[in-house]
Amino acid sequence: MSKLHIYNTLTGKKEEFKPIIENHVGMYVCGPTVYSDVHIGNVRTFLSFDVIYRYLKFLGYSVRYVRNITDVGHLLNDEDSGEDKIGKQAKLMNLEPMEVVQHYTNGFHDVMKAYNITPPSIEPSATGHLIEQIEMVQEIIDNGFAYEAGGSVYFDVEKYHKSHHYGKLSGRKIEDLLSNTRELDGQSEKRNPLDFAIWKNADPSHIMRWNSPWGQGFPGWHLECTVMSTKYLGETFDIHGGGMDLKFPHHECEIAQSKGSGKKDPANYWMHTNMLTMNGAKMSKSVGNVVSIEELRTGNHELLEKGFSESVIRFFMLQSHYSSTLDISSSAISASEKGFDRLMKALETMRELKSTDSSSLDIATWKEKCYDAMNDDFNTPILIAHLFDGVKMINGIAAGNESISSADLALLTQTMNGFVYEVLGLVSTQKEATQESVTEELLQLLIELRKQAKDNRNFALADEIRDKLLSLSIELKDSREGTTWERN
Repeated sequence: MSKLHIYNTLTGKKEEFKPIIENHVGMYVCGPTVYSDVHIGNVRTFLSFDVIYRYLKFLGYSVRYVRNITDVGHLLNDEDSGEDKIGKQAKLMNLEPMEVVQHYTNGFHDVMKAYNITPPSIEPSATGHLIEQIEMVQEIIDNGFAYEAGGSVYFDVEKYHKSHHYGKLSGRKIEDLLSNTRELDGQSEKRNPLDFAIWKNADPSHIMRWNSPWGQGFPGWHLECTVMSTKYLGETFDIHGGGMDLKFPHHECEIAQSKGSGKKDPANYWMHTNMLTMNGAKMSKSVGNVVSIEELRTGNHELLEKGFSESVIRFFMLQSHYSSTLDISSSAISASEKGFDRLMKALETMRELKSTDSSSLDIATWKEKCYDAMNDDFNTPILIAHLFDGVKMINGIAAGNESISSADLALLTQTMNGFVYEVLGLVSTQKEATQESVTEELLQLLIELRKQAKDNRNFALADEIRDKLLSLSIELKDSREGTTWERN
């Protein structure tokens, strides 16, 4: 069996994966900024790293997977000035910022669960690590790579570049960056337009603020990931991942902050997922080709002929390599749905297969091809092609055209189940339907128990049932006709 190789954005080539600690992997993936509903592009990124996480464990590694929640510091347009995305949403919704955070974090978790995306080992939040962020800002200042101006602290990119290499991840040249920058409003206090905020002074309109040695403010967006990744995985860890749009400036700044604070290069392997398009065009609200998670499920969108289950969407996404652009269209998903159904039907057929004394199939070689595909930078489309070779073998055995020994049948079953369920994380639509049915029955039971509590004047229990369901994004609505529920 071949050794695992990963395409490393840092070096621009595939490299053999060699963990820092034998049989252990530390992986950090940039999580969502929880100010709005998660979109399908987010799903692709987290789904891709879910498969990577699953396969590493499948190979026998002990994996610590850290994926953060950004709940402060991410400003509009990813700039150093302007409103905080969460703060702005809090004003629009007339809520406390942490109410906004909790609401959209719950929604994010619901989507991850629906797509069978495994929870990370640790899910830290930016606001939960303010002390560590302030300490790192001070370390960067002490090392001479940051300066305070007007209550804000900026990373000195030019000074850093003299002794290090700013642009090593993204391939950007600092000379080109300098020539392409222009002075923007609110940036006059910077020594250089390339400098970025690691601590930002909070003006009177900013509702999310904390005390610091430089006055009341909030951490820079890039800083939080440097702090949380190194806190839980060490100064240097194995894999850092995220969407391609984060490569510059977010990930480039992470490297600079880590080294500027006296630490090492944060990760040995940098991995980036590519973007989604819809009917050949980049998703844009102005074009009208943005499809929500709910619209994909229900089919309630003019560009969709019907709705699709989460398992079908998951299968569709895995038919394209994580680093390639993926175009979503109703016809493409429909084609994937047929393939998905064929795969699931073959797995059912496999359970009924009978063995013979000998085999006419080379199961061992086929199994090795499955591993080789995933060991080649987690190549799920090639793996899926090999799994359909397995489908042909299953159907051939069932039809009596091929024979298989008991040992080979056990190997075929183990390999198919392992890669389909454990690595790709697919769930049959029949199981999904069963789970949905059970959920509805449980909700109806809770509605009935709440009604009984109200009839018995046990209003505390009735309110507790309602509030608990609301915290799970299930809202109960009372009317003269009875109580109904809907997902928030």
